[in-house]
Amino acid sequence: MTAPHGRGLLHLAAALDQQAAFDAASYVGPAQLAERGGLDFVTLGDTFARPGPDALAVLSRVAPATRRIGLVPTVTTTHTEPFHVQAAVATLDWVSRGRAGWQLDVSTTEGEARLFGRRHAAPADALWREAGEIAEVAARLWDSWEDDAEIRDEATGRFVDRDKLHHVDFRGATFFVKGPSIVPRPPQGHPVRVVDATEGPARRVAARYADVALVRVAGPAQARAVRAELRDAAAKFGRDPDTLRVLGSLVVDLGDGERAAEPGHGGGGPRQTAQGPLYRGGPVDLAELIAAWHASEAVDGFHLTPVEPHRDLERLVNGTVALLQHRGLFRTFYPGSTLREHLGLARPANQYAVTGGAS
Repeated sequence: MTAPHGRGLLHLAAALDQQAAFDAASYVGPAQLAERGGLDFVTLGDTFARPGPDALAVLSRVAPATRRIGLVPTVTTTHTEPFHVQAAVATLDWVSRGRAGWQLDVSTTEGEARLFGRRHAAPADALWREAGEIAEVAARLWDSWEDDAEIRDEATGRFVDRDKLHHVDFRGATFFVKGPSIVPRPPQGHPVRVVDATEGPARRVAARYADVALVRVAGPAQARAVRAELRDAAAKFGRDPDTLRVLGSLVVDLGDGERAAEPGHGGGGPRQTAQGPLYRGGPVDLAELIAAWHASEAVDGFHLTPVEPHRDLERLVNGTVALLQHRGLFRTFYPGSTLREHLGLARPANQYAVTGGAS
């Protein structure tokens, strides 16, 4: 199914964040609801600055209770070991059978640094450069096993073909990783990388490494400018800009049902708040906003954060998404099984198998 006006398919994602929810099971129902709506993926935020369950572990619990929807936890790259990070994300991809992503984030405060006691806080620019290096080494570690490295030959007792394992020998500004990984290459090759590219320090990392860039902007003109900037930067890094999906991030309050959107919240654009652009109104007007931004090439889709998780997610799926589906603007079924397939992204070739990199 192709969207009107020659545009690519509309992509939609939703946040599952809940306050004071420590039971992983409480995230299963909302994820299943989002899956019934055909959303590309759900996200779950995480930070060292607040108490709460580990997002990656929670979505590992959600994985066997869902079948198609992508699962994207926030993973903070500061103060964490890159080798462990990539192994955990690869494991989520295996557990979900190819539906994993990860949203890279950094930790900038001294209070968070003291939780680990390894080093002091650093400027955001330096931390995002480190995050970019971690995105790079993760890809190399995922490729450190060729796809057919596992042979499982019971007759000879050989589990793996050692000629198809590779050392990455990566040295960054703050870490060194030799490899290979302890986890075989993930089903997707590289789990999907997501970066909030709203702020300058993260934008360069998004352009170079992200499969999905999130932008928190309150108007289509600003979104279009940021999307063009990201695509131009991606091309300068040697990437095909069409391999980068740019999604607008909105906080949505659908508590007013079908009442027209408040001034400043409807078709003219959401209102900027401290939490990001906020849409407050009905599901129908939200569908109109999404359709208009997408048709004007301002964004490739939207990442939506419900103000009231259960109420607003239900109204989003049963109202806004249903209307977009009825108009032929959004999928009514998943044509594939992996998150990369949902996003229209190819499975990356293994850089060592293709180039014959040294082991």
